[in-house]
Amino acid sequence: MKHKAGFVNIIGNPNVGKSTLMNAFVGEKLSIITSKAQTTRHRILGIVNGDDFQVVLSDTPGIIKPAYELQSSMMDFVKSAFEDADVLVYMVEIGEKSLKDENFFNKIKNSKIPVLLVLNKIDNSTQTDVEEKMAYWKEQVPNAELHVISALENFNVEGVFNRILELLPESPPFYPKDQLTDKPERFFVNEKIREKILQNYKKEIPYAVEIETEDFIESEKIIKIRSVIMVERDTQKGIIIGHKGSALKKVGTEARKDLEKFFDKKVHLELYVKVNKNWRSDKRQLRRFGYND
Repeated sequence: MKHKAGFVNIIGNPNVGKSTLMNAFVGEKLSIITSKAQTTRHRILGIVNGDDFQVVLSDTPGIIKPAYELQSSMMDFVKSAFEDADVLVYMVEIGEKSLKDENFFNKIKNSKIPVLLVLNKIDNSTQTDVEEKMAYWKEQVPNAELHVISALENFNVEGVFNRILELLPESPPFYPKDQLTDKPERFFVNEKIREKILQNYKKEIPYAVEIETEDFIESEKIIKIRSVIMVERDTQKGIIIGHKGSALKKVGTEARKDLEKFFDKKVHLELYVKVNKNWRSDKRQLRRFGYND
């Protein structure tokens, strides 16, 4: 039996549903999902295995024009996605015109590898809108193969995945067949906590936050976790904690419930808040948090 394997990299502007699509492909919630832009900060691999295939999916940050060092590091993850892809999935939604970065857009249009242009969120559109957008994108990216989906409703997700399988080269698997992702457990703890902060706080607060898990101790019946929420200013620390600790407690409770589902085990989660001034613009700090690797 011939075995297929390859890297399938999903790129696009913020909030087009890249993480929802990858999670649908993998069948697990690996990438966090919120309505806020820049939810995804890292490049996250999700691995789908079959008897005769291995699809290594890559969810990257939404493409933006960087305003500070952290965002530059996020765009470096996107650049790397162009370098090792066997299939490129360029995801757009109704109402979009082009990528926020013209250089990336030109790379897609001149790509030598297969490009699947996936029009998402069609459940919110009329048939006429969809047909007009398909015609528009066919003209914009003539080298791409067009597909329409609703990642949220799981419409035509399987059809796109089957097309990806057809396009993959013959190759042995890159990762062990029982592996789901390339990230360690602590990474997912950090992401689940950050997701709850994105959902519960407004304005600048979620973007000034980074999580560091200091302890992850697993026994047969329980996982004991101690994590630190880093902020840039004392005022942000006060907002994260909230009146008598109420806001922090809510984040901890919601994150713990999600982590118990994710690890399928009881979780004890301790959260602390520390000020780490201007970490988003500090290259040394960014390396410590897994950026600029």
